[in-house]
Amino acid sequence: MRLPAPGKLAALPLCAAALAFAGCGTASIELPKSDPDYEGAALFVEHCSGCHTFSAAGTEGSATKVKTRENKDGPNFNQRKESADDVLYAIENGGFSSGPMPQNIVTGEEAKLVACFVATYSGQDRSSAPSPGESEQPAGAGEDDCRQQLASAP
Repeated sequence: MRLPAPGKLAALPLCAAALAFAGCGTASIELPKSDPDYEGAALFVEHCSGCHTFSAAGTEGSATKVKTRENKDGPNFNQRKESADDVLYAIENGGFSSGPMPQNIVTGEEAKLVACFVATYSGQDRSSAPSPGESEQPAGAGEDDCRQQLASAP
């Protein structure tokens, strides 16, 4: 058996490092650390970024073309507006359509923080007008004031 040349062996760690860095994007959480939703954004990055695209969190997990879509691709929250209650339901039940999302990927207060973050910032790039009866007021405000609910929680 012939051994590889020493020069080829030296290049192996460089190739591994290049592959590792190639998977790392330059996007990051778009919120200042002082934002009340920053912790929810950080949790979203940690637990949800592999399957969901969301500019506010600096993530690109959803397919952008139908032909390249995978079973694990979740909704693109740049385009899809969600309420805090709907996000919390999806977190607790593994999504809405028995897809591959794990149930309770975050729980308790962390689930509420993620839900509030998604509700507050989702849907900012949607191209169509709201559906009839849908509020123009952003989720995370008004009746769905998740920030207020989190602040008043014991």
